Amino acid sequence: MSKSSIDYTKIGLKVGLEIHQQLNVNSKLFCSCPPELFKEEPEITFLRRLRPTQSELGQVDPAAYFEFKKGVKILYEANRKSSCLVEMDEEPPHPINMDAVEVVLTASLMMNMQPVDEAHVMRKTVIDGSNTTGFQRTTIIALDGWIVVGGKTIPMQAASLEEDAARKIGTQDEGKTIRYRIDRLGIPLIEVTTAPVIYSPQEAQEVAFVIGRILRDTGRVMRGLGTIRQDLNVSLPNGALIEIKGVQTLELISTVVEYEVQRQLGLIAIKEELVKRGITPDALKVEYVDVTGVFKDTMSKILRNAVDKNQKVLAVRLLGFAGLTGRELMPNFRFGTELSDRAKFWGRVGGIFHTDEVLANYGITPQEIAELQKAVQAGEGDAVVFVADTAENTQDALKAVVDRAQEACLGIPQETRTAKDDGTTRYMRPRPGAARMYPETDIPPQPITTEIVKKVQAHLPEPAEKKLERLSKQYSLNEKLAKQLIDSEYLSLFEETAKSSGVSASTIAAFLTETVKALQRDGIHTAQVTDEQIGDIFRAVGSGELTKEAIADVFSWLAKNEGKTVQDATAVLGFKMFTEAELTAVIDRIVVANKAQIEKLGKNAFGMLMGAVMKEVRGKASPDLVSKLLKKAEADP
Repeated sequence: MSKSSIDYTKIGLKVGLEIHQQLNVNSKLFCSCPPELFKEEPEITFLRRLRPTQSELGQVDPAAYFEFKKGVKILYEANRKSSCLVEMDEEPPHPINMDAVEVVLTASLMMNMQPVDEAHVMRKTVIDGSNTTGFQRTTIIALDGWIVVGGKTIPMQAASLEEDAARKIGTQDEGKTIRYRIDRLGIPLIEVTTAPVIYSPQEAQEVAFVIGRILRDTGRVMRGLGTIRQDLNVSLPNGALIEIKGVQTLELISTVVEYEVQRQLGLIAIKEELVKRGITPDALKVEYVDVTGVFKDTMSKILRNAVDKNQKVLAVRLLGFAGLTGRELMPNFRFGTELSDRAKFWGRVGGIFHTDEVLANYGITPQEIAELQKAVQAGEGDAVVFVADTAENTQDALKAVVDRAQEACLGIPQETRTAKDDGTTRYMRPRPGAARMYPETDIPPQPITTEIVKKVQAHLPEPAEKKLERLSKQYSLNEKLAKQLIDSEYLSLFEETAKSSGVSASTIAAFLTETVKALQRDGIHTAQVTDEQIGDIFRAVGSGELTKEAIADVFSWLAKNEGKTVQDATAVLGFKMFTEAELTAVIDRIVVANKAQIEKLGKNAFGMLMGAVMKEVRGKASPDLVSKLLKKAEADP
C-alpha cells in the first residue's frame, strides 16, 4: 500500500510526541562536572553487569528483564574532567541543578503549562548499560499546557527534567561486552510530551517543529548531532500503541509515522489472512528439527562456515505462514525481518533464513530446500525458518521466532522500536510497564516557589512576532531572512556574530540559513561545526583574513576535520590572502595577457578583467580590493 493512498483520519491514526533536548547549562544535573564530551583515550575504565530489581509492589519491569536476558557486561570509560563518582554510582547525587530547573520552567511557561509545587525526582529503570545506576533520574516540572499549531490547539501534557544517558561506543568479545562513555551521562535534558491528538504524519512533523522552535527560543538548549531526540507514540484502533525512539532529525518524523502505519496495516492484514487459513497460536509449536545434515555439503558461505565450526543448523515449521513471512510491511522490510529482529535479540544470532525469500542468493540449492522441507514435514502452505549458530543460540532464536509468529495470529504486539536513518524502524525491546518508575530516595523534593516562577516569568524570551520585527529593524534584514533565522537553530549565534565580527548581518544570516541547508543537501555534516568555529570564520572575514567567497569552503572543510581551526582550513585550502603587492602583480600580468581584448572592448573591458582576476584569486582576495586596484591600473596604464 502506498503512503499516498492512506486516509489517516479514516484509519484513526493517533500520534503523541516526546521531545528531548540537552540544556545549555554550566554543569550536569546532579554534580558540578561540565557537560562536555571527550575524544581522547579514557583515563578510567570499570566493568559492571546490571540486574533488574523488583518494584515496591514486587513486580519486575518486562523491558528491564529483556535487557538482563541478553547476558552482556558493560565496560564504562571516563575521564576525570567530565565525570566524577556520581556518574560512576560511587557517590550520592548532589542537589539538583537549579539553573536547569529554570530553563525547563522557561520553556514550560512559553507552552502555557502550570508549574508543580514541588519537583519530586523519580527513578526510571534502565538496565541496557546506558546508566551506571540501572535507572535514569527524571522529575516533572510543569503540567497541562497548550500550544497552537496551524490553528489547532495541541495539549501539552508535561515538561520534565531528566539526565541524559551514557553514550554507546561499541562492543567487544563478540558482542558480550558493550562499551559506554559516561561523559554524556548526567547532562540535563528537557522532555516535553504532547497528548495523542496528532492525526497525520505531516501534522506530527509540524508540531515537533513548533516545539523545537520554542525550545530554541529559550536560548538555553544545545544544538548539533545527538543533542535532540524525538520519540513517537503511534497507535491505530485495530493495531497497537508503538513507542518509536530516537528520531534524530525533524525531516524524518513524517516518514517514520507513515512507515509505522504501513507496518501496522500490513500486520493487521497478515492476522486476517491467518484467521482465514484457520491458524491459531496453539497450532504453532516450538519443535526444533536438526537439519545440519541437509547442509553438510552446502555451497552457502554462511551455512558452510557454521558447519565447519561444528555449529548446529536448526529449523522450525510455521504452519500456514507460506507467503506471509515474505510479505513487505515497509520499504525493504518484510514480516521475515520482524522474525529476524526477535531472533537476533533473544538468540544472539546474526539473522535467520526462511523459505519465502530467494535462498539461491545465499547459495542454497533447490535440492537442499526440498530436503529441508521434508525434514520438518512442511506442506505447501507452511513456511520454514532455520538458523545456524551454537545449539543454545539457535534454540533461543527459533523460540523467539515462534513466539512472534504466535503474536501475529492475535494482532500487533505493543513494543518499543528504534528509528533508522531511512525512516524504517526495528524491534528494540518490550514496552515498559508500571513497575519501571519508583521514587528517588537520595534527593529531597525541590519546592518550585512563587518567587522562582516570577523570576522566570520576568525574563521570558520575546514572542516570535516581536522577534521578527526586531530582527528586521535592528539588522536591516528582509522578512524572508528574518523568518528563516527564527525557524533555524542559529538565531542566538547570528546575533552574537553580527555584533562581533564586522561582517554584514545579511551575509551572516544568508549563510546560516540558506547556505547551511544547501550544504546539508550535499551531504555535509553541518552539525560537526561548532558555534565557536562559525564565529571564528566570520571574524576572519571581518578582519580581512578570509573572503566571503571562501566561507562555504572553510565551513565544509571544518565539518570533515573535527577539532581543527579556521587557520588550519585556510592553510590546507590555500586561502592565504594575497597582499596588495601580490595582487597588483596578478592584475598586471592579466592586463598584459589580455591587451588585445582590452583595446577591442575599450571602456567595457573592466567587467572582463574583473572576472578574469577573480577567477584566479577567488577566496584569496577581496573583490573590493581587486576592483580598486583594477581601476588604479586603468588610470595608470
